[in-house]
Amino acid sequence: MRLKINWDALGITTSVACAIHCALLPLFISSLPLFGINIIHNLVFEYSMIAIAFVVGIFALFHGYRDCHHKLLPSFIFTIGIFFLLAKQIWHQWELYLLPPAVIAIIYAHFVNYRLSKKYHTTSQK
Repeated sequence: MRLKINWDALGITTSVACAIHCALLPLFISSLPLFGINIIHNLVFEYSMIAIAFVVGIFALFHGYRDCHHKLLPSFIFTIGIFFLLAKQIWHQWELYLLPPAVIAIIYAHFVNYRLSKKYHTTSQK
């Protein structure tokens, strides 16, 4: 039996996990540095989360583009989201303004890719 991964669902999940980390972690776990644990504004952790979102996103969008819909719109939206994520890392003072559009764009890109792929599979089976 072959395991089939829904890469768009995985991409949405990683984007939501990143948003939860960025938005809620400082509120609930602000005492971690007292115990020598610092994952808030840890550059390695932050860039690792961005890299995971990027790799999963590229993989999902590439498969949707190549195998199904051949449209660049999801990739364009995803690129905007990744740009905002990287900008958030560069300009920390604007983090709260750059994070929401980043997460929304990345999730929306996966959603559009999923819908276009689903539409392709629906019309190709008729």
